[in-house]
Amino acid sequence: MATPDRIKRITVCTRPFRAAGPRLDVEQVGVKTIVHNYGHGGSGWSLSWGSGNIAVQKAMATGAREIAVIGCGALGLTSALLLQRAGVDVTIYAKDLPPNVRSSTATGVWSPDSRICLEEHATPSFKQLWERMARDSYGTYQTLLGLPGDPVEFYDNYTVWDPADWQRRDAPRSDTRPPFAALHSKLIGDLGTRTETLEPGSHPFGVRHVQRDTQMMFNLTAYVRMLMADFLENHGKIEIAEFHTPADFAAVRQTTMVNATGYGARALFGDDSIIPVRGQLAHMSPQSDLHYGLTYKDVYFVPRRDGLVFQVVGENDYYGFNDDTTNADRAEAEHAVSTIAGLYRPG
Repeated sequence: MATPDRIKRITVCTRPFRAAGPRLDVEQVGVKTIVHNYGHGGSGWSLSWGSGNIAVQKAMATGAREIAVIGCGALGLTSALLLQRAGVDVTIYAKDLPPNVRSSTATGVWSPDSRICLEEHATPSFKQLWERMARDSYGTYQTLLGLPGDPVEFYDNYTVWDPADWQRRDAPRSDTRPPFAALHSKLIGDLGTRTETLEPGSHPFGVRHVQRDTQMMFNLTAYVRMLMADFLENHGKIEIAEFHTPADFAAVRQTTMVNATGYGARALFGDDSIIPVRGQLAHMSPQSDLHYGLTYKDVYFVPRRDGLVFQVVGENDYYGFNDDTTNADRAEAEHAVSTIAGLYRPG
């Protein structure tokens, strides 16, 4: 049973949110052409292949046959692999490598519109771009199912409400802050599965109300190792380097570069539009026979094969907003585990 004393480690990351959405433009810095690919909020892994396709097309338009990628996280690795598939030589420059990058501490669930932008910036052109990224990424993930280590797989998730919360679930939004864009059900609802309501008595959670759907997740340990291995086997090169300002790019021999530095772009490019969103995970040892997830009282439980994951997500996407602290909060971790454990008590 999940109890706080079984927590093995606690990880914290800062997700790079931009109110206007990801930065995917091209910038000239001296003789260097910089293709930006960062600022995906909580959707970095989910959109990485589609976003990478856009960045690669812009990088290839320069005619360069050697291209640099700055950053070795979710966006950097996928961009590098896509560049290799386009036939160019790729070198990744990064200060840190997996697992010591922010994206390695992500929750690992398919969440393509998680803090992707504010609703006011979800223009028709942005929605079209987002849908393209989401569908391209989803299609790629289908090709990774069933591989050794299960880098990508599906699981059933049960969203659980106490009776009083069930009655209030459709109450009008009381938060006066600008809402985040909710695009999934409107634009790519056909990629998901039908949500099924389970009445009390048809599930093991007492008198609570339950809805079940199927979700996709990434077992990040196996997935990242696969990406790294594929990149190196395709003669990719990695150089450890740290850049403090764009002027430091002068030391890089390639003239075309894909900037996939994520939250690091805030300091590197002075991009104050990036707002940190703190996310913390409590990890437990994996259980090979546990294949379902849970959502209950603003806590997620994800049954990843590389370790069970518990996360407090709050009542809306402003939880952790503009919080760049990375110290582990043991009380928050224990609350997450205890909340999920409470589902197995009569209620």
